[in-house]
Amino acid sequence: MDQGNNVTVFILLGLSKNKNIEILCFVLFLFCYIAIWVGNLLIMISIMCSPLIEQPMYFFLNYLSLSDLCYTSTVTPELMTDLLAERQTISYGNCMTQLFTTHLFGGVEIFVLTGMAYDCYVAICKPLHYTVIMSSQRCNSIITACCTGAFTHSVSQFLLTIFLPFCGPNEIDHYFCDVYPLLKLACTDTYRISLLVVVNSGLIALVTFLILMVSYFVILYTIRAYPAESRTIALSTCSSHITVVVLFFVPVPFIYIRPATTFPEDKMFALFYIIIAPMFNPLIYTLRNMEMKNAMRKMWCHHLFLEGK
Repeated sequence: MDQGNNVTVFILLGLSKNKNIEILCFVLFLFCYIAIWVGNLLIMISIMCSPLIEQPMYFFLNYLSLSDLCYTSTVTPELMTDLLAERQTISYGNCMTQLFTTHLFGGVEIFVLTGMAYDCYVAICKPLHYTVIMSSQRCNSIITACCTGAFTHSVSQFLLTIFLPFCGPNEIDHYFCDVYPLLKLACTDTYRISLLVVVNSGLIALVTFLILMVSYFVILYTIRAYPAESRTIALSTCSSHITVVVLFFVPVPFIYIRPATTFPEDKMFALFYIIIAPMFNPLIYTLRNMEMKNAMRKMWCHHLFLEGK
């Protein structure tokens, strides 16, 4: 068998072969994508144009919104374009680029959520030392570590895939380029590579999720001794974050914690962390957060007041 790479274009099988369903999905995803941009930009502008940017929680939330926008934009525009196309194709180069960027921004999101959990832990369990521990320098260092970790993860995924030989067929049973669907098309034994993918993606996501859950267990244990009012404030501070973590993390292990096999359900699971989580994050953080709502109200009311003059 020729072990060279003679595939220059991949065919994406997409979400459905029914054109009516594809049109319905296009309208739905277009609405979701607009909501993602409006919601996350609103949060970013409200934080950067107010004193909230000096608080670690909102400093991290600003980067989470940015990573949400970047992450969903690596897949959603291409997905919507393909839903209206007669033939859904992607070039080899664009496929590798999409693989790299999805894992890069997905990794940033995972690590930023971890940084936010650490901030929540320090705020509740070590309140007297909070300002010292969560200094501006420490927050910047955490963001740098998040980006470095995500880049390392993405490069390793990219290197595991870029050297695979693709001799045909070239049909990817998905709506974007990911590692497991590509491993199925490689004309070589991918068993060892699939194990490395499990370690690099599945275990990282699973271990991070378990660390987050343990941190929140410690937080809940700590606030038992708090007065009722303080307990309510502490729970309000972290409940939004817990909701976002569960929404983003729960589908990930189902896709990446197993050997190199794909299931039709993978497409639905992927929608959760590519479209649904980025769309709901702004709602979760604004509807349950009085500071965020006040900052948004003051900023936009001030803007309308200046326009009215």
